[in-house]
Amino acid sequence: MNKITIIGGGNLGKSIISGLGNSDLFEAKHITVVDKSEHNLTEVKEKLGVSTSQHIIEAISDVKWVILCVQPRQLDAVLEEIKEELIADQILISTVTGTSIAEINEVVPKNKVIRVMPNTGASKKLSMTCISANEDVKEELVFVQKMFDTIGKTLIIEERLMQAATVLGASGIAFFLRFLRAMIQGGIQMGFHPHEAQIIAVQTAMGAATLVAKNGTHPEREIDKVTTPQGCTIEGLNEMEHQGLSSSVIKGVMASYEKINTIK
Repeated sequence: MNKITIIGGGNLGKSIISGLGNSDLFEAKHITVVDKSEHNLTEVKEKLGVSTSQHIIEAISDVKWVILCVQPRQLDAVLEEIKEELIADQILISTVTGTSIAEINEVVPKNKVIRVMPNTGASKKLSMTCISANEDVKEELVFVQKMFDTIGKTLIIEERLMQAATVLGASGIAFFLRFLRAMIQGGIQMGFHPHEAQIIAVQTAMGAATLVAKNGTHPEREIDKVTTPQGCTIEGLNEMEHQGLSSSVIKGVMASYEKINTIK
């Protein structure tokens, strides 16, 4: 029963499969991907050597773990299709935004459910994956954390924070990229060619994040190391704050959070 089926072979599904396929948790032959797209299935089969299928019922028989990696609008149909075929000791792992463990258990009450929220950094094994489960899923939770450690960093959180985790961790990728784009545009305006500005800005962003991650410091501590009295850095920082940088980011994060709480 140490087999796993991933329902959904899109970008996120492929990233998860890549991590699992290159780990020692599962043999490639024990990983099955289900998708309606022949293109997606051909790609994962050729690149990773896993099994593929377009038939959900066949793919979930005799497996311990079932990852639901579909769009929110597709979840109800998938659950309705598989609910009569699931057996009690199969574990469902849901990546679906906005659907609680309790809501999934309304359809499949006999199965344990674990929620996970990776981000698109998973494709480079740099995902930030938040994980939550009910109290009765402690043993299985340990293994699921090992699964998602194969594609980046993991954090166990309370389920009430999963919507916030989606905004900060998943939508957060887009927020950081928008700031990165602005830095690149500023570099171009100062005289760099676009590809030069991108190289500088991207490496600088990676360095900034790594300083905080490796040193375990607050961002302001690292900012203090760059700013000098009456220097150009503090001049730029103060102008950004006068124009509402921090306030705009916080408002954007909270607008996204308010929106996600209305999505179903």
